[in-house]
Amino acid sequence: MADTRKSSGIGLFLLLAFGLSSVFYALVIATGHLGGARGMYVTGLMWCPGIAALLTCRLRGEGPGRLGWRWGAWRWQWVAYLVPLGYAAVAYAIVWSTGLGGFGNTQFEEAIGKALGWGDAPAWLNTTMYFVLLASVGMARSLTTALGEEIGWRGFLAPALVARLGFTGGALVTGAIWAAWHLPILLFADYNAGTPWWFAMPCFVVLVLSSSVVMTWLRLRSGSLWTAAVMHASHNLFIQAFFTPITTARGAITPYAIDEFGFVLPLVMVVVAVAFWLRRGAVTVPQGA
Repeated sequence: MADTRKSSGIGLFLLLAFGLSSVFYALVIATGHLGGARGMYVTGLMWCPGIAALLTCRLRGEGPGRLGWRWGAWRWQWVAYLVPLGYAAVAYAIVWSTGLGGFGNTQFEEAIGKALGWGDAPAWLNTTMYFVLLASVGMARSLTTALGEEIGWRGFLAPALVARLGFTGGALVTGAIWAAWHLPILLFADYNAGTPWWFAMPCFVVLVLSSSVVMTWLRLRSGSLWTAAVMHASHNLFIQAFFTPITTARGAITPYAIDEFGFVLPLVMVVVAVAFWLRRGAVTVPQGA
């Protein structure tokens, strides 16, 4: 029998991650909404991979240092922050310019004005101020949940898999596991943008696999799990809280084009992932977890 102290701990981590997550899967599915318990169910779910990684280190008698806690060079944190904003802007520019969706959702803009307390201000001013707040204060809030996932996925799992499978295999297998972890709430709750599951699921899987390549690259290049957490938080923030809600429908095609479950963003993300993959020689492949 292999000495478990010399193993990577991948099996133990996955058992704990999915075991802990099953509690929150049940709670989210019971309500049918990600907003169940005012979002606390999904927050708990997002922290399950991180808790699983910390427990795995503890049970194996390891310190948490293997997770990549150091901040690293600031330039990689800025790359992690700006890359999602860039690919989201490109994807939605394609949507708006081709008529797959329109820019400027009146209901969303009115809600922004009411939330800011500037109901009588011009829509452009409300939208601009909202974006500034979102990109700063909102980022801090988004990071608190994204970090929970990334302690597990890119802090623990990705380096361990890359050490065994190489960069390409490790990044894609991490992405496949990450995608599978989302499926219960995609299939049995409202984690979608209004498209059928058979369309939403492949779009989402392509997006997640591509994102995993970029996040794994940043994690290994910087030596810091914070790059993955920042990119994850930036992605969730700008797409879910700005680009998708400010897009107005242009017929039945719009839900099939926008968000993480439409086809435009995954296609743009594939291009971004290939660009990072071509620079895979710049990362150091871990020799052991």
